[in-house]
Amino acid sequence: MRVFLNPGHAPCGCPDPGAVNSGTGLRECDVAKNIAVLVEKYLTKVGVSVSGNLQSDSLFEVVSASNNIDADVFVSIHCNAFNGVAHGTETWHYHSSKYGKLLAGCIQRQIVDALGTTDRGIKGAVPHTDNSLYVLNNTDAVAVLVETAFIDNPDDEVLLRTKQDEFARAIARGITDFEQEADSL
Repeated sequence: MRVFLNPGHAPCGCPDPGAVNSGTGLRECDVAKNIAVLVEKYLTKVGVSVSGNLQSDSLFEVVSASNNIDADVFVSIHCNAFNGVAHGTETWHYHSSKYGKLLAGCIQRQIVDALGTTDRGIKGAVPHTDNSLYVLNNTDAVAVLVETAFIDNPDDEVLLRTKQDEFARAIARGITDFEQEADSL
């Protein structure tokens, strides 16, 4: 299995850091990158091939890189933000992808179980709608977008700041769970 990782938003936050916690200054781009580096380390350690770990503000560049290396699995890592009150984890997949839904469920389960975040569920991204996610709609690999937690929620922000290793381990376990479950289908 060849995995491609995509930490969300621009490297070093320029021009787009993604969501930012206004109180602490914690930036989505930094959290996503740190988690992706750790996910790569854990996957490599158990023999899973990570063929890309690209953070770019160009979604076209990200999708092209994944498609060009013929990745089997694509995981985009993000932090959510809304109103400071919303909290929890959700994982998106391409709406009609059976394997995408399976991968999303494996990762979602691992994060919620490991970190105790509120389970906001797995969700299907539908092209040409308000919940259309470019990377999921344009990637050839089985693809998911993980919204780890809400960076603007005080409790979730603490997890995102202090438990990045736990998020990474959970995502890596979710990917290896998927590999095992997909092989049995």
